[in-house]
Amino acid sequence: MSTKTLLIAGATGIVGNAAIEHFCSQPGWRVVALSRRTPPPREGVTHISVDLTDGAGCRAALAQCPGITHVLYAALYEKPSLLAGWTDDEQIRINEGMLRNLLDALEQTAPGLQHVTVLQGTKAYGSHVGRVPVPAKERWPRMRHPIFYWQQEDLLRERQSRAAWNFTVLRPQIVLGYALASPMNIVAAIGAYAAIQRELGRPLAFPGGGRYVNACSDSRLIAQAVEFAGASPAAANETFNVVNGDVLVWHDIWPAIAAHLGMEAGEAQPMKLAEEMPRHEDVWARVVERHGLQPLSLAELINSSWQFADRNFAYGQDHPDDRVVSPIKLRQAGFAGCQDTEDSILYWLTRMREARLLPGG
Repeated sequence: MSTKTLLIAGATGIVGNAAIEHFCSQPGWRVVALSRRTPPPREGVTHISVDLTDGAGCRAALAQCPGITHVLYAALYEKPSLLAGWTDDEQIRINEGMLRNLLDALEQTAPGLQHVTVLQGTKAYGSHVGRVPVPAKERWPRMRHPIFYWQQEDLLRERQSRAAWNFTVLRPQIVLGYALASPMNIVAAIGAYAAIQRELGRPLAFPGGGRYVNACSDSRLIAQAVEFAGASPAAANETFNVVNGDVLVWHDIWPAIAAHLGMEAGEAQPMKLAEEMPRHEDVWARVVERHGLQPLSLAELINSSWQFADRNFAYGQDHPDDRVVSPIKLRQAGFAGCQDTEDSILYWLTRMREARLLPGG
């Protein structure tokens, strides 16, 4: 069996972490992790530190790793004001430039490149600017709204048209997993919110708004889809939604989360987490000391994920719009993976506990 080499750009993010675990467990794969921060050491993984906004740095970094055959592009630049950044011209320009720098470097250093997978999300359907018909489908025409996905996708199509490799676009929704300082880690936000509420002697009241139907994507499932996309002719130059396969209403799944954490759910109590939780750094410091957690501040662990949680819990909205994408195209292409979303959330809460990022029971 010939060895394939996967380059993971954004290796310390939620998807990057899961992809490292997945591909290290698969025979015939070598993994190169590309990120500014250093991921935990793992056998079979080569880490290269690089800033993707630095074109010369990208070329020098990839020159150290000949033989790249596959790429997972999971790198992302987000502004501190998360939601406002999604339509920001500078953010769009930076994200397009990061992918361009990597592709420029690959053209010089990876003559055997076979496949590139990039991540988008439900913002491709305009979920960040208004209501989206249910279910959202990949075959719809590109919507006219600002998002860096289109610049990246146009760049990929232009480069692929004169290259031997192909690409696949994956669109997950509310990615479940863990990573330090991820701007969109709802599991970390739930876990830290729960720890603070427990320390304050409060129940785990649901902090959001009205009921609506949503869906999630386990990062392990995304990693499996990346492997599928890199090997399947049906995935060449195609776009796929990749979701667990079920749906959720946060109000209905909340009691299971509370029970898993050994807490009472109590009555729903709307709270803007992005405003309230940063005020409790002292409470979090007590939690860290008492439970022997990794010595991280709340800000270092959560980043802007409070904002992400407020959005997905529909804080301040009495009647939020349902947000559901269709998984059918990926199924019809031959990918049969799925996950139970409740089980996924509880699994990743447990993993964060085991990593001493959240307190145990």
